[in-house]
Amino acid sequence: MQFSPLFIASIALGGAIGAVARHSVSVMMGSIMGSGFPWGTLTVNIVGSFLMGALLEISALKLSLSPEIRALLVTGFLGAFTTFSTFSLDVATLYERGNLGLTALYIIVSVVVGISALFGAIALVRGILQ
Repeated sequence: MQFSPLFIASIALGGAIGAVARHSVSVMMGSIMGSGFPWGTLTVNIVGSFLMGALLEISALKLSLSPEIRALLVTGFLGAFTTFSTFSLDVATLYERGNLGLTALYIIVSVVVGISALFGAIALVRGILQ
């Protein structure tokens, strides 16, 4: 499959904005909650999951997004904003520090609340738009 320069630029622009947003949220959460727990990563994964659910459901029910807009928002912005690779590193770091209980809690909360946020967004958007 070939991608147009506009398609690639859309991903790049969305990725740049998403990465800056992720960093901003991480800094903000660190200053509010402290640095002993990866609050920034947890926050962006939950918010990103919610936004992904809402965006996909809105686009399925009401909007016909061009491939470029979808690439900008989903692949670019949300791909850079959410941080599963950072989540994995945070899990390894907590584990390596010997914080097994905190490691398990972080994994469970991240996965359960993140997936719940996505389904919650779908239900919310369906309730509003249907």
